[in-house]
Amino acid sequence: MRGYAGDETTGFQSPAQDHIEAVIDLAAHLDLRRPHIYPVRVVGQSLSARGIRHGDVLVVNAAADPVAGKVCVAIVDGDVILATLAFKDGGWWLKPSTREPKPVADEVEIWAIVEALVRFKV
Repeated sequence: MRGYAGDETTGFQSPAQDHIEAVIDLAAHLDLRRPHIYPVRVVGQSLSARGIRHGDVLVVNAAADPVAGKVCVAIVDGDVILATLAFKDGGWWLKPSTREPKPVADEVEIWAIVEALVRFKV
């Protein structure tokens, strides 16, 4: 018994066939093949005010320069957090929603800048 090949149909081709889009390749569209682009799953609701929810997948760029107002993935005292970047008093600051703003210093590292958000509806 042979499976359906799709090109062996009887009758006429559907008029809608001309309007069917190709399968979306998220890895190509989000540039996930580049060595400094990573998908990161969000755990927690700390940035829900920014529209980032528990379970979302963020596409982050570890080679991007910091930009004020962007969300970043940072390492603070050994913890990985999401925070909004701010530039004030001549330096970078992290503004997490559950902690006080913290200057970027020796114990703080900006690891990556968030470039996209993917939400899967379950």
